[in-house]
Amino acid sequence: MPTTSSSISNNVDTDFNSPLLPPPSNESTPEKQCIDEMLQNYCGEFGRWQLKHFVLTSLAWALEAFHTMVMIFADREPEWRCLDGVAGLGCDLTAKNVCKLEPGSWEWVGGAASSTVAEWGLVCGEKFKVGLVQAVFFAGCMFGAGIFGHLSDSFLGRKGSLTIVCILNSIFSILTAFSPNYISYFFLRFLTGFSTGGVGLCAFVLATEPVGPTMRGAAGMSTFYFFSTGIAVLSGIANIFPRWRELYIASSIPSLVFLLFVLPFISESPRWYLVRGRIKEAMNIMSTIATSNGNHLPHRVFLTLDEEPSSCNNNMDDKDAVTGSLVDVIRSPVTRTRLVLATIINLLCSVVYYGLSLNVVNLETNLYLNVILNAVAEMPAFMITAILLDKFGRKPLTIGTLWFSGFFCFVGSLMRNKGVWKGMKMVCGILGIFGMAGTYNLLFIYTAELFPTVVRNAALGCATQAAQMGAILAPVVVVLGGSLPFALFAFCGIAAGVFAFFLPETLNQPLYDTLTGMEAGQKVTSATSSV
Repeated sequence: MPTTSSSISNNVDTDFNSPLLPPPSNESTPEKQCIDEMLQNYCGEFGRWQLKHFVLTSLAWALEAFHTMVMIFADREPEWRCLDGVAGLGCDLTAKNVCKLEPGSWEWVGGAASSTVAEWGLVCGEKFKVGLVQAVFFAGCMFGAGIFGHLSDSFLGRKGSLTIVCILNSIFSILTAFSPNYISYFFLRFLTGFSTGGVGLCAFVLATEPVGPTMRGAAGMSTFYFFSTGIAVLSGIANIFPRWRELYIASSIPSLVFLLFVLPFISESPRWYLVRGRIKEAMNIMSTIATSNGNHLPHRVFLTLDEEPSSCNNNMDDKDAVTGSLVDVIRSPVTRTRLVLATIINLLCSVVYYGLSLNVVNLETNLYLNVILNAVAEMPAFMITAILLDKFGRKPLTIGTLWFSGFFCFVGSLMRNKGVWKGMKMVCGILGIFGMAGTYNLLFIYTAELFPTVVRNAALGCATQAAQMGAILAPVVVVLGGSLPFALFAFCGIAAGVFAFFLPETLNQPLYDTLTGMEAGQKVTSATSSV
């Protein structure tokens, strides 16, 4: 009898309670998700929070444009004129340059303070020093990209590294304005390049990592609008401050403004927090993203690295940091091949992009207007590639833009620099830089998606170093003159497109956090494709 009564009692309780109480298991069961999954399911891929974060962070690209392109104006060769009463007496107005003119028979328009060339006499036999300063700046960028790429993946983080490079940029650029001679100017431009090399790199990764996978490509492509806008704005600043020392100071002020009034409102990347084992900070940012976007992140949902199984303990306790370096990239067979290909493609692309850009100074028109038009001409390439990015994928678009640029460079190499062919050659150069601007933009996104979070900035820094090496080589190619530069640019563009054939497609693929997670994902992808 007691057993029967107990059974009846339990059955009665179950019958009365089951229709009234919701199943408790679904809401209380902890759920672990990677960042991409959490962005898609709960936080929002590109809402109000990501838009604000993206715009504020991408402003750093304008700073990179200031510190890079300021050399166009500061190191320009000004116009010259004969002194009154000296024309025809040792000063020939029809001369192409001042090398054969009598000393004291001419003067620089705007005075010696107008540029470094005028102040230190960097003409004729000393003209090579202008190109040398340009090369050493990009050499500094090459070293800076590698060092700050590693630091931003390790203890400094994305935001910490961006803060450091902006501080250094401000200091070195202001000191450059007070250079007493060419040697000090040479050294300070190297240091400015060293810090500038990490600006765009850190800003790009920090701006795009909190964005969801379906919106990341378009967002990444949009960062370069800030760079082109920065070039156009710099041209206006240079027109207001024609003296090179004043220009360096004026172009340094935006970096100080960014440090004081923009960086405090930028958050660290949740992906960096996650791979460093700082789970609580990562979850706090993800919760803030969800709230700012008008969504709700349940307390039962936790972040996990893509290498962790779902059966791991569900808690928010901080864990040991997951670290990585270029050595790990080289050790992994998956990332080793990707790094070699990305490095070669970035180098070849940079030779073409900067080589074609240098032709602007050869146009006998207003320098300030030329720089603005050059910057504006790149923007349609950014827009078109952004529109086609998610439709055709990263790989086909990279190959297409590289071959587009290479084709028109090849056509330009067949044309003479006389008569109507001169104008046609200029058009080929514009179309060449149009295609390469799109490629240069796309490569940042493509390269970032080829590597996991733990080594992303280190790998991107290595690719950026290769691009800076290409920038160093570009002036050497341009000096060759004739049709040879166009022929070499055509070869570089077409060859880079061939190398891109061996890269994997990353469209709609997860953005992995660790090397282990990426290798496991590649095995699953290979097994699926072979079935």
